[in-house]
Amino acid sequence: MFAISLGDDGAELRPLEPWRAEEFLAHMDRGRDFIGQHIALPDFVADLDSARSFLRSYAEKAASDTGRIYGIWTDGTLVGGVLFRTFDATSGTAEAGCWLEPSAAGKGLITRACRVIIDWAVEERGIHRVEWHASVKNGASIAVARRLGMTREGVLRENYPHRGTRTDTEVWAVLAPEWRAAKAGAAS
Repeated sequence: MFAISLGDDGAELRPLEPWRAEEFLAHMDRGRDFIGQHIALPDFVADLDSARSFLRSYAEKAASDTGRIYGIWTDGTLVGGVLFRTFDATSGTAEAGCWLEPSAAGKGLITRACRVIIDWAVEERGIHRVEWHASVKNGASIAVARRLGMTREGVLRENYPHRGTRTDTEVWAVLAPEWRAAKAGAAS
């Protein structure tokens, strides 16, 4: 197994695999209300079987090269994660996403972890376009998209039914040339 450091604070990015289902469920239980404000992930991960099934679905996506999921650990505790909800190497497109429990919010973990996976997708896998979808009510997620240098492309009106209410979704994206230019600018 590998771990990628996310900075001097001891945070790490690691694969989130089915054998970690108990840990994933405990993490989801700690952050269920906070995470569920804008995304349905906590609704899908309600018990050990559903946690294992969710992680297994991403293991299958990784095996078929159609998605990936990674956990963020601080001090040995799973506190959030990032993923490629979709990943199409043939067309060069992917959709990144994230979640975080409240104890880890506001520390830049999601931005740092997303930089790692987007850079891998662009530089190693040849992905040309990485999308980011966020509820218009999710200011923290929209702020991540901005910090990642993404461009707001529009709003999908009432496209996402979440807990009985249809919500609008902002679509953000970064193209490979933009990603590389921003990286080059940060390096100089």
